[in-house]
Amino acid sequence: MESESLEMFWRAFQKVLCLGLFLLVCSSSRPLRSQIDYPWKDSYIGALDRMGWCGLVLAPSKDSAFAFRFKIEKNGEIADGDDLYYLVSEVGPNSPDGLYARVHFDLSLPFHQKQDTPILIKPAPKSDTLVLEWSRRDERTVIGRIRGPKYINIQLVQYFPWDFKGRYRLLPDGQVQGESRASKTIHSMLWTNRKGELVSESEGEEITLSFSQAEERVLYFVAGVGEDPDLLIKHIFRYKNQKTIDSFIEEERDRYLVKRVKVKGLYEGIPEAISNNVFWSVLYQPGSHRLYTPAGRERPSIFARPDGSPDHWQIFEWNSFFNTLGLAVESPKFALDGIKAVLETQYPNGNIPHWRSRFGGTPDRSQPPVGAYVVLKLFQKLGDMELLESAYPSLRKWHSFWKAKKANGQARRDGNGDGLLEWGSDRELLPDKLPPQEENVKGDQRAKWESGQEDLPNWDDAPFNNETGTLAMNCLDLNCLYAMDAWCLSQIASILNNHEEYQSYLDEYEKMKELINTRLWNQREGFYFDRYWDGRFSTRKAASNFYPLLARIPDDQRARLMVNKHLLNPKEFMGDWMIPSISRDDPAFKDQQSWRGAIWPPTNYLVYQGLKAYGFDVVASEFAKKSSALFLKSWENFQLCPENFDSRTGEAGGERYQSWGPLFALIGLEEYIDFTPWEGFRFGMINPEDDGTLSRIAIQGRTYDVEVDTNEVLLREEGKEIFAVDGGAVVRHFLYSENEVSFEIKSPEKRKVEIRFLKKGKYQLLVDNQLKPLFKGRSYKFILPEGDHSVLIQLLEELD
Repeated sequence: MESESLEMFWRAFQKVLCLGLFLLVCSSSRPLRSQIDYPWKDSYIGALDRMGWCGLVLAPSKDSAFAFRFKIEKNGEIADGDDLYYLVSEVGPNSPDGLYARVHFDLSLPFHQKQDTPILIKPAPKSDTLVLEWSRRDERTVIGRIRGPKYINIQLVQYFPWDFKGRYRLLPDGQVQGESRASKTIHSMLWTNRKGELVSESEGEEITLSFSQAEERVLYFVAGVGEDPDLLIKHIFRYKNQKTIDSFIEEERDRYLVKRVKVKGLYEGIPEAISNNVFWSVLYQPGSHRLYTPAGRERPSIFARPDGSPDHWQIFEWNSFFNTLGLAVESPKFALDGIKAVLETQYPNGNIPHWRSRFGGTPDRSQPPVGAYVVLKLFQKLGDMELLESAYPSLRKWHSFWKAKKANGQARRDGNGDGLLEWGSDRELLPDKLPPQEENVKGDQRAKWESGQEDLPNWDDAPFNNETGTLAMNCLDLNCLYAMDAWCLSQIASILNNHEEYQSYLDEYEKMKELINTRLWNQREGFYFDRYWDGRFSTRKAASNFYPLLARIPDDQRARLMVNKHLLNPKEFMGDWMIPSISRDDPAFKDQQSWRGAIWPPTNYLVYQGLKAYGFDVVASEFAKKSSALFLKSWENFQLCPENFDSRTGEAGGERYQSWGPLFALIGLEEYIDFTPWEGFRFGMINPEDDGTLSRIAIQGRTYDVEVDTNEVLLREEGKEIFAVDGGAVVRHFLYSENEVSFEIKSPEKRKVEIRFLKKGKYQLLVDNQLKPLFKGRSYKFILPEGDHSVLIQLLEELD
């Protein structure tokens, strides 16, 4: 009888581990709620124009938008648009519900220097700082204030962004009234507490007013939109008072501080750094009437149209997928909108392109296939079935794109037909008119652009085959990401009860895994490499050569060899600043530009996830510490969210504010708690170097707190302690419900575990496939020896 019970519990445990990959089973009495609600319906308000970081857009409908921005006049010079981008001195809070936002500018810096503008230790002196704060009050109204030095003039420009049309007029009382030219007329009204001096008026499409700061340092404003101009005037009247504006702004500032995800101690400041940066990157997508997150706010993030004029928006594939992970820390809505935006860039042949804009794109090439991984990870965190149902068809088409047959019968990115993939470009799909930056570009460069690592030394000696449209080299990174894509699609198909496609994708994953292990593993070097079609292994070792860990390609022995021989080798990748995009012993390492030695957010993030997938928790913690320290050094001292870092000095490089930069910081946050395709619900640390508490992180609508120190790992759900262990430990595949609690746990020493249940009852405990004595109560303590263990606790009988 005992053996039958043992078998029953063990089968149940295996099923729980599988289900734990997807959803937390929960009591219906515990309400679902998002981290920070988004209460608005149809209108978008925020700093949503790339050129208007110091300004606001009000977009009430798809065919109507109004905007105003502030220009700064100092000593006869004027800073506007990109000029102010380089003067930013604090990227402050920007609540996803729009109720509070703040940004600072250092006006002591010289104007018009662009990339040569000095980067100074922050904060800037108060006497030289311009501060813009605003708060959305309702569906169509925003209030704000801008405080600046007395030696400047503030110019307020009311304009129509992108290709929206309308007319503004200055009223006698100093207010600016606008009217859109759209299918339905919408009106706008902008009030300021001081009357400005009219500087210019461009046929009613743009009005510029100037305000001296000599006597008053603060300029207050109220802006609104509506269909009835008389009702709009009456509506905004309630806010036309300086004390009222001050009160609302300060109240919302304090309220946001309480609502935010917080870390105290270890990795303190990480959540704010993630959210401040990623939410200030969000822009409006004209034509689609929604928000999206570009590569950044700087000029190169949005390319020109083929005719050289500015495009309206631009979405880069893997940047955009990764950005949703940062958005999800505080806002499920923004994350879901980000997924929709990137999926809708898809071409009919399944290609989710390198980039696509309103008037252009790259039909010839894609970028690293990370979409299914990110979507599955978001689903695990949010529990939103609609996300999977809407995303799965596009992800399937994209996965098929890579091996789809071309007109000549060749699999698109399998030029030599051996089952392994290469980066490439479909010359026959290039548009007739190309944007300036893509004119006269050869196929090999387009293939390198597809890799997302366009100047990686791995590609230096890789021939490009014009007939196949691919590099003549099996590319390790692409094959691992493609295999990972297949595995994630199999899990999504399983959740959606599509068992045939689940098995098909799982079979493909196993096939790719075998090919990578057979063809791309160099036994002599103990490492995976790219391989030329003639059979030679490449000798270049890149950070992306660790992607096999992410896709769980190697067995445990090979995985340990990769980490011990290469990742932890100071001659290759280990160092104070890591992980370099190319190994330190590579001749190209000294270049330290772009992917030739610099440290990049996506590679650090994916390598970290690979280490956690194999349970290399101590190494992963060290990696998290280095990644977070690298980012925080630049963020706390200079308020930068850079594109990459020099791996010799840790200095920031590339663009100053890159939207996927917070991936470095996200690693530190996910050390506390995460939900991943391989590990399920995971929390805790093996040996935290400092005490730390993460508070108010949302997973599937519930708020969790995690405390770590050398003496305890503690998990709270909705403020109630549900799990504790008396020392460092990592818990994986954690499932907590009324009828069942299950998990895997790793610890370096013997540990006492305490679990509090949702119901008082009679329970059965199973540890490592061994039945333990029955027990009764609302909580239970038990001892586990050091090492890795699996635990299943089932409710047998509910007690009063």
